[in-house]
Amino acid sequence: MADTPEHPPEAVGKPEASTAPESPTRAGFVALIGAPNAGKSTLLNCLVGSKVSIVTHKVQTTRSLVRGIAIEGQSQVIFVDTPGIFRPRRRLDRAMVTTAWGGAHDADLVAVLIDAKKGLDDEVLSIFERIGEVRHPKILILNKIDLIKRDTLLALAAEANAKVAFERTFMVSATTGSGVGDVMAWFAAMVPPGPWLYPEDQISDLPMRGLAAEITREKLFLRVHDELPYESTVETELYKEMKDGSVRIEQTIYVARDSQRRIILGAKGETIKAISIAARKELTELIEQPVHLFLFVKVRGSWSDDPERYREMGLEFPTK
Repeated sequence: MADTPEHPPEAVGKPEASTAPESPTRAGFVALIGAPNAGKSTLLNCLVGSKVSIVTHKVQTTRSLVRGIAIEGQSQVIFVDTPGIFRPRRRLDRAMVTTAWGGAHDADLVAVLIDAKKGLDDEVLSIFERIGEVRHPKILILNKIDLIKRDTLLALAAEANAKVAFERTFMVSATTGSGVGDVMAWFAAMVPPGPWLYPEDQISDLPMRGLAAEITREKLFLRVHDELPYESTVETELYKEMKDGSVRIEQTIYVARDSQRRIILGAKGETIKAISIAARKELTELIEQPVHLFLFVKVRGSWSDDPERYREMGLEFPTK
């Protein structure tokens, strides 16, 4: 039965302290699902304590499953950030939505994340219609509570729990971190007993060349958010550690039309230079080595219909 939201917003569903002996080692997968821009990637980064998933204002930024690994006590929790679930219109859309639901079905636990400011809109209600097909414990996370009044939050929690039998309800702000510790503690207690699945110091299963491409794609979208379709993609062609301790990275930004290529390059190459500087700065901080980043922009009009590109992104290519 779903909890009645009667605690303060930042502590709804907080597990009670246990007097039992220390738990055995635990490990398991938690899928974070929700509509686009619900804040899944921001929450994932907050739970892990490090950036493992890119964040932009552009909808459907996350395209494939991104796994972030967190340690809480003797529990290892692998959070799976899934693409936003929406009504697909194109082949890439269908691949992303299929991947998101696949991540939910494959996980041990599922968290449905809702933008509390938007409430139960059509996208959320469509997720509720299918969530019953997922045979795993499900919790509700209302995000962005710092933007909503308490009474509105409590009413929203009650309405959502009337529609879906959530195990618990949490209210958080992924941006400020409020309430996130309670979510982490609950998942740590609920993942199955068993050995850890990853080394203790590993925070993601994404190869560095893949994370490098994602970081450049983030800077690309942040720089040309309004002008560039989200179908644009970035691929790391070379990731090489040099003898002097630096790393050489060569990446290609693929767009559908020459007009988009000109936008990314900008007047006298100023836009691509700014993207490169921002990406190189973050990559240098991430890998703690000097980075030499080289970006190229190419037109590949049919890339979103190319099965190889889907494999590169970790997506299954839809045949229809």
